[in-house]
Amino acid sequence: MRSAGCVINDFADRKIDPHVRRTRDRPLAAGHVTEREALTLFVILCLLAFAIVLLMNALTIVLSLVGALLAATYPFMKRYTHWPQVYLGIAFGWSIPMAFAAQTGTVPSLVWWLFLTNVLWTVAYDTLYAMVDREDDLVISVKSTAILFGKADKAIVAGLHIVVLLLLFWIGRQIHLASPYNLGLLVAACLAIYQQWLIKDRNPNKCFQAFLNNNWFGAAIFVGIATHYYLE
Repeated sequence: MRSAGCVINDFADRKIDPHVRRTRDRPLAAGHVTEREALTLFVILCLLAFAIVLLMNALTIVLSLVGALLAATYPFMKRYTHWPQVYLGIAFGWSIPMAFAAQTGTVPSLVWWLFLTNVLWTVAYDTLYAMVDREDDLVISVKSTAILFGKADKAIVAGLHIVVLLLLFWIGRQIHLASPYNLGLLVAACLAIYQQWLIKDRNPNKCFQAFLNNNWFGAAIFVGIATHYYLE
């Protein structure tokens, strides 16, 4: 479904991408792939994903239908709202209740706190991504949180990272994650500070570097979780 989301995103942006420096060489924008080929691949990927879901319980199947709708509609949000990053967070984060449903057959309340945390983190890192294209987006009337936040963009991204880390700390306390997890959060906090240093001048290349650095932000938290369960 992640791949399907990428395909439908490029299809939705096929008329926009040629006007953005970062995206003008994408296959559809550059004319290397036809619209029909892209839509065919999207359908095939969705069917393959749904075939896997059909091996799971009824709750997961129902949730997967919502997830498919979110993935298919997200790419069009930037035309209508300055909050496409929030919608992206919901689309990405929907895997969280699906995973719990698949493993336990239930979706406990703590899952929705984790879901909210994921949405907020997505808004933070995808705002950094949108900061890369802000000047091009203003010309072609594409909306984003980077445009909406304006000069407050850096402060809001910092605030989002702080809230995310606090929520993750609280969630860790609820499920009794030990010191390795907290160490992972500390490393992630240092990476968030590093990202602020990268974007201090709002240089597009540095903003893209800060966006990519969120791979390490997430990896630090993952390693903390994995280490906790390895040592338990």
